Amino acid sequence: MLKSFAEGTKLEGTASTCSAPKTTGSANKNTGSASNTTGRPCIRSAGTGAHRAVADAGIAVAAYLLAWAWLGTAALTDPALWCLALVAGAAVIVRAAGSVLGRNPRFSTPADRVTLGRAVVVACCAALTAGGLFAGAGVSGLVVPLGTAAFLLDAADGRVARLTGWATAEGSRLDSDTDAALVLVLSCAAAGVFGPWPLGIGLMYYAFLAAAWFRPSLKRPLPSSTLRKLIGAIQPAALLTALLPGVPAGPGAVLLCLSLGLLVYSFGRDVVELERLRGTVPAAAVPAAAAASGEESAELRRLAGRGPGRTRG
Repeated sequence: MLKSFAEGTKLEGTASTCSAPKTTGSANKNTGSASNTTGRPCIRSAGTGAHRAVADAGIAVAAYLLAWAWLGTAALTDPALWCLALVAGAAVIVRAAGSVLGRNPRFSTPADRVTLGRAVVVACCAALTAGGLFAGAGVSGLVVPLGTAAFLLDAADGRVARLTGWATAEGSRLDSDTDAALVLVLSCAAAGVFGPWPLGIGLMYYAFLAAAWFRPSLKRPLPSSTLRKLIGAIQPAALLTALLPGVPAGPGAVLLCLSLGLLVYSFGRDVVELERLRGTVPAAAVPAAAAASGEESAELRRLAGRGPGRTRG
């Protein structure tokens, strides 16, 4: 499901790697494989999950380097600009890979692999956008199709997570970070066409993250909101539409203004709600809930050899 790229900031207070145990009312059948109390097949050793995470992160970085070696050669002839663009894309893919490698315990899920693949596409968009802006050549014709592919793939990782039973808070944060990176890249491309003000769309998420460092109440989880998800999905859609060849500058600017206004409203509403919760919910309530969830997850990880579980049936 396409969701708000801001929603991942609300997950800081959660400490679950696996979802809570579920009972189905029936005894597990003897399948010859180990399973934990959630019905998830257990990872037998911490090394298995860690090695898989390292491999997935390494493959993502290598895929970006290979893709840019091909795209960059076709798009840029100046070696200096090629290297600058390479660094711009590397910032995206390194952050995504670092999100997987920084987990404790370290693990990677099927949904994470989809998101890492999407991050490779976003990184290529970032490199092409940076190369075009540095060269003064405008937006590359490949930015819109690649950005559209990354946008549409946003629906795939969530579906994979649900189908395979690997829905984790860490995966949601990786997905949100990748969404935000795509919006920032498209905002930079739009800034090259409409002026610097569309950067407000891409920088909003990061401004919220920065504010949360100084205002811990902004890290509290919020209830899921259909409106928040819808507004989050509108941002890349509006940017991609405004960047389409043949779209007049006037209507494109109006579309981006409306998109930015909706985003300001969404973040503002969330800030007000979080501040309201700060005044009504004791500060110890969220850590206590997270601790309870963390104890549960720690037990599941212990049963699984300190690896995350996967739901079955």
